[in-house]
Amino acid sequence: MGELPLDINIQEPRWDQSTFLGRARHFFTVTDPRNLLLSGAQLEASRNIVQNYRAGVVAPGLTEDQLWTAKYVYDSAFHPDTGEKVVLIGRMSAQVPMNMIITGCMLNFYRKTPTVVFWQWVNQSFNAIVNYSNRSGDAPITVRQLGTAYVSATTGAVATALGLKSLTKHLSTLVGRFVPFAAVAAANCINIPLMRQRELQVGIPVTDEEGQRLGHSVAAAKQGIFQVVISRICMAIPAMAIPPVIMDSLEKKDFLKRRPWLGAPLQVGLVGFCLVFATPLCCALFPQRSSIHVSRLEPDLRAQIREQNSSVEVVFYNKGL
Repeated sequence: MGELPLDINIQEPRWDQSTFLGRARHFFTVTDPRNLLLSGAQLEASRNIVQNYRAGVVAPGLTEDQLWTAKYVYDSAFHPDTGEKVVLIGRMSAQVPMNMIITGCMLNFYRKTPTVVFWQWVNQSFNAIVNYSNRSGDAPITVRQLGTAYVSATTGAVATALGLKSLTKHLSTLVGRFVPFAAVAAANCINIPLMRQRELQVGIPVTDEEGQRLGHSVAAAKQGIFQVVISRICMAIPAMAIPPVIMDSLEKKDFLKRRPWLGAPLQVGLVGFCLVFATPLCCALFPQRSSIHVSRLEPDLRAQIREQNSSVEVVFYNKGL
């Protein structure tokens, strides 16, 4: 068995990202909650394997499967543009367990205003961490900008939830159960752009097909953020639309009437089951390495690219998650 060759492209995911199936396989690996159980030593070991391989150094006996495992462990914990270690709950592998608890509680405690405010605040605080941790590009953001974005996003989300709750308080219980979803969908449209506002101000890096950086583009940032908003809303649909219908039916049965304490854990479990599939499948709706035609870029950047290489028609960027 010979030494592992150095021509394996670990800059890209293992599976073909031009197909939905390939992206789905990629994100089922990226969002695997088991990655949260890895120790700091395991993360550092994986980072060393990846960085050494990129530098042309292959550990003796390293196999291709082991290289890809290290690559995905590394990607699960470190930001692709900055290289910094992402805080535990900000990682995509934390999406399922964290959203399972938060969404389950939002759907269960939707009747009283204090609990609506509390769980919407918890949800948007978590989303703010995720949105910042998985932003695109490496442009720095100040503490003041981050704080302003956080306060604006959480305030908008809570106000949306309370407004929708007041509009539906005279409607059926089933309709009321969908208020958390409507609030979350609306809040995503507020939270994600605000937490990634720096990208809308200075742009995100765009590259050619070989990965050579060509400049920064606000147009690419707008497209990437829009794609993330759509993915997040679609991600919430199964987890926040299916369990309410099931629970509304179950709560009319004698089994749950005699055991009301089972309602919350059952709802959390249903949400978790939906999220295990919805999270990776909705992340896969758009390629992580997205593209935009040069003609859609800002005039000055377009002219700069044309001057450098007139044959470049499409540029690429990391859309974030």
